Amino acid sequence: MLKYRAHPKREFRGAWIATVVNIDWPQQGSTVDQQKQQLVNILDQHQRTNLNAVMFQVRPAADAFYGRGREPWSKWLMGKQGQAPAPFYDPLDFAIAEAHKRGIELHAWFNPYRATFDNKYSALSPDHITNKKPEWFFIYGGLKLFNPGIPEVREYIVQVVLDVVDNYDVDGIHMDDYFYPYAIAGQKINDAATYAQYGSNFSDIRDWRRDNVNQLIKMLSDSIHKHKPRVKFGISPFGIWANKSQNPEGSDTRGGDSYYELYADSRKWIKEGWLDYINPQIYWPIGYSLAGFEKLLDWWGLNTYNRHLYIGQAAYRINERKIGAFKYPQQMPDQIKLLRNNPRVQGSVFFSSQSLTDNKLGFTDSLRLNYYKHPALPPVMLWLDSVPPNTPRNLQVAKVPNTNKIQLKWDAPLPAKDNELVYGYVIYRFEGSEKIDISAPDHILHIQYDANPMYVDTTAQRGKTYLYVITAIDRLKNESDRTPTMAVMVQ
Repeated sequence: MLKYRAHPKREFRGAWIATVVNIDWPQQGSTVDQQKQQLVNILDQHQRTNLNAVMFQVRPAADAFYGRGREPWSKWLMGKQGQAPAPFYDPLDFAIAEAHKRGIELHAWFNPYRATFDNKYSALSPDHITNKKPEWFFIYGGLKLFNPGIPEVREYIVQVVLDVVDNYDVDGIHMDDYFYPYAIAGQKINDAATYAQYGSNFSDIRDWRRDNVNQLIKMLSDSIHKHKPRVKFGISPFGIWANKSQNPEGSDTRGGDSYYELYADSRKWIKEGWLDYINPQIYWPIGYSLAGFEKLLDWWGLNTYNRHLYIGQAAYRINERKIGAFKYPQQMPDQIKLLRNNPRVQGSVFFSSQSLTDNKLGFTDSLRLNYYKHPALPPVMLWLDSVPPNTPRNLQVAKVPNTNKIQLKWDAPLPAKDNELVYGYVIYRFEGSEKIDISAPDHILHIQYDANPMYVDTTAQRGKTYLYVITAIDRLKNESDRTPTMAVMVQ
């Protein structure tokens, strides 16, 4: 039986909401109203499971699930690339507002280099970048991919991301594992001419390719944090950086890798401090001979360089036939116990949203009833912001006449030392003679991502005495001291 750190107060709990080929959202052929309802249903379920983040895919293939940018509307929205939602709405604006209402962060998820998902190029919008700048792309496996070696390509991708940073209230910018393409037998990356033009500092094309990706990640990090210092930047690389047989610094695994195959030096990005979090996709079971979950968890734990480590977990593989371990209902819970036992790990992200809403093998029930039974605040990022808000003032608690409801009102705290505005509040509730202790999550009643200084507790029961305290949080979830306790008896 694995012992583990139960119910941390701070833990990143995310799910990827994939829009490419309508994996999670929206359902193909949906009207605008149906799309909105589907997204609300997804977020409602994740709120019930006490998730506190979603990675929402906004750019699957040089296209957009948002309106205030430079790329055409995604075909996975209304069925045709370039077609705006009608009646008009902005899916990213809508998703952010609905996520924040539920105390859920939204990280905008970009695929940086994939420009098409198939070879049906005639279906692309005339405004698609492959039609405007055909010289920026090579074809590999039937897909058009941005050529990362072209400086203008890197600048363009940074501008695409900054459209979202500047125009939307996102909590983070997130990228997945697709950099240079996964190898396909018999296929060759057609970038020799680009290497001849730009690679004079490198004697090996492979080192040049890695440097091209490194340059993009560094540019993105600098630009995102300059434009909005409170926006988090994270990447979810392939789970193996390099195998020990390839590189003495690598993991004790025998699988594909990101360093040599995808030219993605994911360890360097975290080591250099370019990322705020790294979220490796460890999509194998505990004890797997080629790439054991526990071995990769430990390896990444030793290679986080004081940034956050969230583990990508393969909820989509639950009950899979191919690897028997995923048919075992305890596989995912055991992974959670392992990552909670590692003090260098701050949480996890599940692929994908639909796998959680499907409750495969009852896993989502086990999250809701056990592992994620209590809400959790996202872990703080002290290198981005270490100044907590001041304490809320003048808390008043009163029973709403002729109901069991309790209304809490307070005044906003005085400005913080860094003059940052309060972003929200955490309401704690205790009963009777319970000791007031806010270091654990058991008594969190509500996490509020808005600055409205009021809350109504609709779950109070007649005949009980309740004690309330509240704290303020800022954008990066630094938490203030608590208010004095206020008591009320429900009669």
